[in-house]
Amino acid sequence: MSSSVQLFQDQKYHELKGQCIQQGRLFEDPEFPASDESLYYDSATRGKVEWKRPKDLCEDPCLLVNGMSSHDFHQGKLGNCWFVAACSCLALRKSLWQQVIPDYNEQEWDPKHPGKYAGIFRFRFWRFGEWTEVVVDDLLPTERGELIYCRSNVRNEFWSALLEKAYAKLAGSYQALDGGCAAEALVDFTGAVAESINLAEGKYGEVISEQMKLFEDLMKVHKRGGFISCSISSPGCPSEAETEMGLIVGHAYSVTAIRKLLLGERLVFSFKAEKLFMVRLRNPWGRREWLGAWSDSSEEWKKVSDSERKNLGLTVKNDGEFWMTFEDWCKNFTDVDICRMVNTSCFSLHKTWEKEMMYGAWAKHPEPLLNRSGGCFDNRETFLQNPQYIFDVKKAEDKVLVSLQQEDRRKYKKEGKGDNITIGFEILKVEDNRRYRLHKLTVQERVATSPYSNTRSVFLRRTLQQGRYILIPTTYIPGVPTKFILRLYTDVPSKLRELKADRPKMTCWSLLCGYPRRVTQIKVHSAEGLQKQDRSGGADPYVLIKCENQSRRSPVQHNTTSPVFDTRVIFYRKDIDSPVTIQVWNSNLLSDQFLGQAVLAASPGDPREQQTLRLRGRGGREAAEVPGRITVKVLSSDDLAEL
Repeated sequence: MSSSVQLFQDQKYHELKGQCIQQGRLFEDPEFPASDESLYYDSATRGKVEWKRPKDLCEDPCLLVNGMSSHDFHQGKLGNCWFVAACSCLALRKSLWQQVIPDYNEQEWDPKHPGKYAGIFRFRFWRFGEWTEVVVDDLLPTERGELIYCRSNVRNEFWSALLEKAYAKLAGSYQALDGGCAAEALVDFTGAVAESINLAEGKYGEVISEQMKLFEDLMKVHKRGGFISCSISSPGCPSEAETEMGLIVGHAYSVTAIRKLLLGERLVFSFKAEKLFMVRLRNPWGRREWLGAWSDSSEEWKKVSDSERKNLGLTVKNDGEFWMTFEDWCKNFTDVDICRMVNTSCFSLHKTWEKEMMYGAWAKHPEPLLNRSGGCFDNRETFLQNPQYIFDVKKAEDKVLVSLQQEDRRKYKKEGKGDNITIGFEILKVEDNRRYRLHKLTVQERVATSPYSNTRSVFLRRTLQQGRYILIPTTYIPGVPTKFILRLYTDVPSKLRELKADRPKMTCWSLLCGYPRRVTQIKVHSAEGLQKQDRSGGADPYVLIKCENQSRRSPVQHNTTSPVFDTRVIFYRKDIDSPVTIQVWNSNLLSDQFLGQAVLAASPGDPREQQTLRLRGRGGREAAEVPGRITVKVLSSDDLAEL
């Protein structure tokens, strides 16, 4: 077994199986017994359930019959259509379900060697950043000789029922799986990155350009091994009510195909289009389908050739799978869960990403500097009392993917605390040389805010400009403790790390070399009226900010005498009498040219508002003026943990 796979409840599959075979008995799981406590977290809920092994339900039980298919199974009595929809998606990708059901051939019943069967199975789930192996026995809940939960279409196939049992064990009980989100199960099956989209809020049913962007994105997700599921939320409408068009409210459907359908000449005239954008869905119940245009037996299909219908896998029967146009899909469904398989392999034809992952926690503490549960941005007094993670964007601009995932809380349902917490995050552009925690929002820029949601994962895609950023994951309200993992994907390495220190550390060297007495933040916004440096009347300026023996340089702004620098720096100063110097230079091929400077005392009592200063020549604050002005904001404090 790979050392990266964790054992749930420290149960070793091969060891347990070997013991059972040696003793001539079938495995009974002491950690998830065949009793009501495994079925229900609510002690008031009870039922007449018999636990039976597959051999008691059929003559020749199998784990898999003729491989795995998205048509293999149905939901049963449990309200976990989201889990079954996720299983439908998983069944489409053999390489992925083989991860979830490791060595499936070895686990299969062997009628030639019945003595090798021990009634024990193992499954693997990606849980909180690592693969976790869960062992279960084969005792399954039944009523009147029938499986009551997830079951296969084929009477002697049991992979879905056993997988569901392993997932229920991880959650604490079968009842804990009642109600959920397909994206959560798909992340657990694959380690993918989950994203939720509200089709109604995004107006995808109305704005054709947005609809087409979404179609291309979803087609790319599907082609690259990702998963998509969808549902209809309708406040005030009872769950599992049926719409006029045959769709079920509050029910998770899996998307099993996304295609552009090429139309014949007659159809071009009829539909005024050369292509139709189509999506195929599956209802986990295995019945009740879409009744609108392009439903299984609709008139539209009669105009499509037999070969094209065969190519699309069209079946005219009530099997729960159906096609609809993407436009109808956007108009009839309200919520979409997308699971992206983010490619981090170096050996790929597709775009590859650099991945960073951090484990963290929101934790309460009465001391503000030690509190790590400050709530969202609306809580201005405590917002920065959250975990803070710093990363760099090295390119001129880079697309960044961020996934924040809280721990699965289903296991707390027995304690009455099983609901997800509302979470989200902020991204702030900060000083280029910041190395310590942020304590006050001053010169920083708020560049991105994720959705806040009570789903297990929150996702954001954003293009960021070159610079240094702080990512702050938060709960919506302060003081809610729980664990999380943060995943960041960038084009080039971002050096994601947590900021833990509030100020520079006091060391033995501090006694010899001195310890900072003052902190100063500087934002150089822009310059104007600089001296022209070339025949076209422009310049290629940059700023150089100096403090004691430290300096920071901005990127060059090309062909302008009125550059916007938007550069931020922070200095921890030992010699508070030594000034801060902001110089403007012109970038040249052979030798850069000095254009002017501003010299500042940067004392705590100086104005904290943005100010525009005249540039001066070399020398002190009284040097002669030169063409140009610079707009800056400077803040200083003798409390090193104020800024």
